[in-house]
Amino acid sequence: MGKHVFYSGTALASVLLMPATALAQDAADQGDSVTAEAPAPTGGLEEIVVTAQKQSESIQDVPISITAVGGQQLADMQVTTLQSLQGSVPNVQIDNFANTPASAVFTIRAIGVIEPDPYAGNTVSIVVDGVPQFFSMGALIDTYDISRVEILRGPQGTLFGANTTGGVVNVVSAQPTGEFGGWVKAAYGNWNRFDLSGAIEMPLVEDLASVKVSGLHTQRDGWVTNVFNGKDMGSRNVDAVRGQLLVTPTSDFSITLQGEYVAGRNGSPVVINGGLPGEANYVPEGTFWNGAELPQYQSPCSVPGEPCVAPEKYFSGNNQVPDTSDMDTYFGVATLEWANTPLGDLTSITGYKEFTLFEYTDQDGTAKTNNATRRKTNGWQFSQELRTAFESGIFSGVAGVFYLQTHYDHYQMYKLDFALEGLAQFNSQDQDTKSLSAFAQTYTQITDRLKLSAGIRFTHDKIDARSTLDTVFGLPALTDPEWDGGLNDPSAVHQINVGGKKSWDNVGWKVGLDYELTMDALVYASWARGFKSGGFTGRIGVAADGDTPFGPEEVDTYEVGLKADFLDNRLRTNLAVFYTDYRDMQLAQIYFDPATNTQGNRILNAGASTIKGFEFEAQAVPVYGLTFRGSIAYLDAKYDEFIYGDPVSGEFFDLKGYRLQNAPEWAGTVGVNYEYELGSGGRVVGDISWQYTDEKYYTAILDTPRSLVQETYNVDGLLTYHAPGDAWQIGLWGKNLLDTRYISTAYDSPGYMAITGYAPPRQYGISAQVNF
Repeated sequence: MGKHVFYSGTALASVLLMPATALAQDAADQGDSVTAEAPAPTGGLEEIVVTAQKQSESIQDVPISITAVGGQQLADMQVTTLQSLQGSVPNVQIDNFANTPASAVFTIRAIGVIEPDPYAGNTVSIVVDGVPQFFSMGALIDTYDISRVEILRGPQGTLFGANTTGGVVNVVSAQPTGEFGGWVKAAYGNWNRFDLSGAIEMPLVEDLASVKVSGLHTQRDGWVTNVFNGKDMGSRNVDAVRGQLLVTPTSDFSITLQGEYVAGRNGSPVVINGGLPGEANYVPEGTFWNGAELPQYQSPCSVPGEPCVAPEKYFSGNNQVPDTSDMDTYFGVATLEWANTPLGDLTSITGYKEFTLFEYTDQDGTAKTNNATRRKTNGWQFSQELRTAFESGIFSGVAGVFYLQTHYDHYQMYKLDFALEGLAQFNSQDQDTKSLSAFAQTYTQITDRLKLSAGIRFTHDKIDARSTLDTVFGLPALTDPEWDGGLNDPSAVHQINVGGKKSWDNVGWKVGLDYELTMDALVYASWARGFKSGGFTGRIGVAADGDTPFGPEEVDTYEVGLKADFLDNRLRTNLAVFYTDYRDMQLAQIYFDPATNTQGNRILNAGASTIKGFEFEAQAVPVYGLTFRGSIAYLDAKYDEFIYGDPVSGEFFDLKGYRLQNAPEWAGTVGVNYEYELGSGGRVVGDISWQYTDEKYYTAILDTPRSLVQETYNVDGLLTYHAPGDAWQIGLWGKNLLDTRYISTAYDSPGYMAITGYAPPRQYGISAQVNF
């Protein structure tokens, strides 16, 4: 008989929750470090082990709101980036900025940053194999050969540092096991999608050294048609390879070296023109420009005062720039672990990452020559963490130090032909950051059932930033191959030159109690304080945008929760209720002044807001082979104090009671999974899931109608045959089976236009995998 492992306390509506027979085999095949106890005699739910608190423990024993998603689940539903999890995890939004798809927008419990350039930082930290990813560019990582993804809701500053006021997305790659094995998988789907991935591990010296190599190729056409030439837009073409070396000189000492290279050769960012008559970038429907093959499409925001609506067929336009968005990323990690030392179990994690992103964008999204950009960003980061896990009697904990240093330089040439032909702006950004912190998280077993946790972290952050802006005529063509940021010369005199140096110190903490009501039920309460440093605005429009730093933000979250298994592990229910006091919230403001044709950007510190809500998740196995799952989340996120001054009109608005951005009030998921065992020893697994996300405001401080993203419903499905012993498998999969059309992102800039993005249409295909 099969057994059932589930990697989540939540229903993942767009990600398959596979039965444990498949997951256990796939764990062996892919080096999955998730472990499980022997199944209950009744075939119920099993224990799931995570490392959310930097030590291995059952997810049901972790006193925080956490979701864990298994790597095979991601692979079976053809998930290739973290963005595909959007809508499937309660109170978690995973998006991108409207016209920069390479920049991640993670929002957890209404706390997130909606800004494409690195100067804004993050409030949700993406951690890959123990290394925090400082840059949002490229943070929607490619999910191949992944052990699991853990999503932690609420401030996690004690263990994960600053810039985690919203939470943490902890990604764990499948690690070498010291045994020979591997797998190869291919998938083909509509939109000419083709994926090829695989991994192989080969022991070099038994019980001493083993090497593992894994890789991914994924490509597909775009689902948006270019009215200029009739070709597709938004294509994707990514190659990735990862090498890992595991060395275990003794049973108490191990070294893991890991290196990865990712090459993205994608189509340019797709801009959908949501303009209205009278705005700077409005282009009338049905008109032809520059010899276009197709007429201008209807604006999805064509009704004034109403939200934008996605059409049945997706159109955009690009007549000005190459269809290019190239990104190269190098990432290396060295992890050393010493067990049973006089100082406890020691862990050292050294990480280095660098990337280059180069892309063109037709910013008006039409066949008319209005405006376009050429952007290039080079960035690198170095981090070092050294920590120890210790235990003595009733007292245990984790303590350590962490250092992070980053640098990026960026330029953007912005052609503004809609204002005056030949007019252009050149913006350069140069920023260095350093962060040093020391932390400790302790646990005291007061009684057999009652445990006290207490943690503290001191952080020192320092930023050195410089930004320039020149508005001129006669700059080189955007596509000039000989030009690469010529105005970014240290000796040049710029029209605007702002920035400075600033440092911040912070002490954050967490304190909590958890109590075992029974062997299978845990109740907990906690208070956590999170912190995000200030900084300097980089993409400026006027000197006032970047001449003074924006201040840090601070969050206090109070949470109570219950995690319980019932009916001989056939039913699992997890509930978390939270209240957050959010002060000096950093809020990205992007505006357009039609009187001066100036595009401005700045980070504001909103006065205060209150966020409250809950997450309830359940799984049930009524009979062997049949699993039901479901979740519901509620979020009430509003400003308490915020006097907003509009930089264009000069008016002031009292925004008390306005909803925060990217914060849908309700969300829910429902799913069912059924496994049927065949007499031959094979099995068939079917899964169908439904997810709902309420409407939300995206990028408009005044919660304007054009910034409203409609409520969404999605249905996904999967049918897979597993051969005896899981030697191979073949499956059919589909996402957005009802082919509903939705707006996914919306940026409202009155007087300029609205920039919108479309959610993926129906995707379906076939996949096959061989394990060895």
